[in-house]
Amino acid sequence: MENIIPHDFHIGKTDRNKLNGHNSFVVWFTGLSGSGKSTIANQVENELFKKGIKTFSLDGDNIRKGLNNNLGFSAADRQENLRRIAEISKLFVESGSLVIASFISPLEKDREMIKEIIGKDDFIEVFIKTSLEECERRDIKGLYKKARAGEIKNFTGIDAPYENPINPDLEVETEKENLEDAIKRIVLRLEDKLEIRV
Repeated sequence: MENIIPHDFHIGKTDRNKLNGHNSFVVWFTGLSGSGKSTIANQVENELFKKGIKTFSLDGDNIRKGLNNNLGFSAADRQENLRRIAEISKLFVESGSLVIASFISPLEKDREMIKEIIGKDDFIEVFIKTSLEECERRDIKGLYKKARAGEIKNFTGIDAPYENPINPDLEVETEKENLEDAIKRIVLRLEDKLEIRV
């Protein structure tokens, strides 16, 4: 944009990572509503926090209640919602935090946009693979019932598409894998990337 010149700061991401004793990046959990994204993300953060990792969680409902409360659920608003979240995530990565982001993010093109904003080296995609049938069976928030009744329009999985990630870094099949095992597997994968290599 014209007349906008970013400021160069003396302290950068590398300095903050060294101070914290670990690398900073984004772990992006994607999957249908009710797939278990937030539950798994929350437990992963808890395990990392206990190990002294500087973490910060971003979750769909929480963001929409605050920063993005002016956005609806049209295709354009959903994309803008994710663009803003990606920009926020990038700032937290620069601050030295491991960002745990949990968002449906149903379209491959939008997830690619997120990766481009954050930077592919600072992005780990975790696909929480749960069938629509199982998500509907759980229906913790009662949203699928409302969507089936026509009370919610453009609901992912019902009248709006969800595109499975083509090549996620990690995949958890919640109907096949024990939750504890999945969390351990994710944490092990992240611990490798968290280590600072000088």
